[in-house]
Amino acid sequence: MDKISIIIPVYNVEPYIRKCLDSVINQTHRNLEILLINDGSTDNSEDICEEYAGKDGRIKVFHKENGGVSSARNVGLRNFTGEYVGFIDPDDWAEPEMFEVLYNLIKEKNVSVSVAGFSTATDTETIPRKNIEPIPENVVLRQRDLLTYIFTVERRNAFHVHVYNKLFAAGLFLNGDVVFDDEIFYAEDIPFIARVFLTPGCTGAYIDKPLYYYYKRATSLVHSCPVEIKVQSVSLALQKSVKLYEENGYGDLTILIKEDYRRHLNMFEKVGV
Repeated sequence: MDKISIIIPVYNVEPYIRKCLDSVINQTHRNLEILLINDGSTDNSEDICEEYAGKDGRIKVFHKENGGVSSARNVGLRNFTGEYVGFIDPDDWAEPEMFEVLYNLIKEKNVSVSVAGFSTATDTETIPRKNIEPIPENVVLRQRDLLTYIFTVERRNAFHVHVYNKLFAAGLFLNGDVVFDDEIFYAEDIPFIARVFLTPGCTGAYIDKPLYYYYKRATSLVHSCPVEIKVQSVSLALQKSVKLYEENGYGDLTILIKEDYRRHLNMFEKVGV
């Protein structure tokens, strides 16, 4: 069973991180390397990370000055040793079989990336995300499919541009070109996933089953950030994605990215988040 490296950025998540870590250490795929990147936490998150590392030898803890989620994840990308890489946010959690399912899907279809559905969770409810139009399951998704789905509103609800509902072959990151952009605070996943999917020969497979729980908490940095900063960050993320698509011969798909930007602006105007 190949090793999966799971990268978890940690910053001031004391009330939530135990649930996250419990869901990771209890994965049915046992051959894991769990990289906790403490991004200058000022609460007890650091102590909790060290506590779990003392109980589970698969956990490695890295400490750094606060620099944001992108810089924290990049520490993980520089230090993982597994054959596959996954990401979890420290206030979220996963079903016990998530990485086993994603690993088996990659191996069965011989692809670079596997993708599962996910659910949005609050303190009162859990809502599975559903694609408006179905994405083919158990087939090989070619590069153009992947690049299209992440920006197509009818097919992105459960597929999406997030990193946390996916498993990646380590070879995608070994040359050091595919990293998170430190300039982007919000929506940092967008150009990162674009870079991953633009890697030569990248293919994927999808399973329409919600295996990850994205916890929407009002106190998170993302939700408490001023709207103006979010708009600037999304704009930068999408501009860089447009450039990546154009540079790699997918300029015809940039209309999807521009439509996605308009959807983000409408969302910010309506709900002020």
